[in-house]
Amino acid sequence: MFDSVASKYDRANDLLSFGQTHRWRIKVRDAVAPKPGQSVLDLAAGTGSSSIAFNLEGVRVVASDFSQGMLAEGRKRHPELEFVFADATNLPFAANEFDATTISFGLRNVVDVEKALREMFRVTKPGGRVVICEFSRVQNSLLRPLYEFYLKRLLPVFSRMAGQKPEAYDYLAESILAWPSQNKLAKKILAAGFEKVVYKNLVFGVVAIHVARKPKKISSKKEKK
Repeated sequence: MFDSVASKYDRANDLLSFGQTHRWRIKVRDAVAPKPGQSVLDLAAGTGSSSIAFNLEGVRVVASDFSQGMLAEGRKRHPELEFVFADATNLPFAANEFDATTISFGLRNVVDVEKALREMFRVTKPGGRVVICEFSRVQNSLLRPLYEFYLKRLLPVFSRMAGQKPEAYDYLAESILAWPSQNKLAKKILAAGFEKVVYKNLVFGVVAIHVARKPKKISSKKEKK
């Protein structure tokens, strides 16, 4: 599905988010806070539209995805980035390789979220951070029904206007509505071994950014996970 929409994916997302995607990427970059000499792994990077925000002088950026179509499109658009095919539940990287590991709007697409979080923990350096940007639960009880109406009724219409396959955005709506709340995701991140989990809601909770740290000293129990 993602292979088939790769060429128009970013444009459609800009339309469907009413132009908010750029703002969200800046928020994620600020949360990752990459510095010269550091390395950042961006999972579910797609065409690299999220990864390019980390491409600062002296920062190694690895853009990875499970869709070969997305990666091919990304290599054409951003030859300056390092693209790697990767399964989030079985990452082809060494333990403690990255100063920061991040994923934007991709964790809910992973078949085994808990395993992906454990892999993110494994490849992140002790003291490093994980940043997860994902659609979440609208907190306001008055706005929540309006948002669900948008997802179920208007999103497929707008996707057709953007030239996308409606079934791709039917899946998008279903996956968002089935996704756990901010607090439940925070508990999953803690269970993977991370600590100091905090989150920030954007657009009333339509999107949430979770940030956590890998402990500098890891117990033998966590190392065996």
